[in-house]
Amino acid sequence: MQRERLGSRLGFILLSAGCAIGIGNVWKFPYMVGQNGGGAFVLLYLFFLLVMGIPVMTIEFSLGRASRKSPVRIYHALAPKGSKWYIHGYMAMIGNYLLMMFYTTVGGWMIQYFLSTAQGKFNGMSAEEVGQAYEQICADPVGMVGFMALVVVLGFFICSFSLQKGLERVTKYMMIALLVIMVVLAINSFTMEGAKEGLSFYLKPDLEKMKEVGVGNVILGAMTQAFFTLSLGMGGMAIFGSYIGKERSLMGESINVAILDTFVALVSGLIIFPACFTYHVEAGS
Repeated sequence: MQRERLGSRLGFILLSAGCAIGIGNVWKFPYMVGQNGGGAFVLLYLFFLLVMGIPVMTIEFSLGRASRKSPVRIYHALAPKGSKWYIHGYMAMIGNYLLMMFYTTVGGWMIQYFLSTAQGKFNGMSAEEVGQAYEQICADPVGMVGFMALVVVLGFFICSFSLQKGLERVTKYMMIALLVIMVVLAINSFTMEGAKEGLSFYLKPDLEKMKEVGVGNVILGAMTQAFFTLSLGMGGMAIFGSYIGKERSLMGESINVAILDTFVALVSGLIIFPACFTYHVEAGS
């Protein structure tokens, strides 16, 4: 059977960026910034993204394109006989299964929060009262499993329509919608009462905060965030690399994905920090 191909370059970029863009950008990046000195952490993160994240992503893309295989079979196709590189392929498979368990659970939380917001359940609540909703969600195993199962079913349903008609088509619409929504939310955050304080915290380096946390810890946090946000090291990008045509520059595609990923991370901070200072929520929580 002939292997499926992506229908367009835009589909590849949005699909790869869709894998990279997620909790690491919208959730983890802002609170890491909050815990590690604001703008100082952002500068370190951008540095490691440039000197380490993009080169490693290019390597993963190259492995995928050279083999046209899944992470498990990449090393069977490319590694010299007798080497132990194939072990990483199995580790990548295990890592993807574990990551799916995590993301489907969080996806279930998001659906629950969305429904509660749409029903107006959070209207008039304080930040502490809204925070208690999370504890109530975790205390309900039936609801947790049910919404997690819904996310899994939706994922398999989309994939059942094939690569181009299912995953690529849905990703195009959802990624474009995500980018538009985030820009609208960022503009809205600029109008909040705490916008000035939030943006100052976000964009101005706080060297005293870095010393308090530990400069080494901040550097390590920025380095790991650069890898986590691009979904590197578990074979995900190698999968997408297996669909890149030989006419495309691997470094160029890596830069495109990294720019889109970083845009979402930076805009997330523009959304969240003005809201934190407006509603008196701890910026590093």
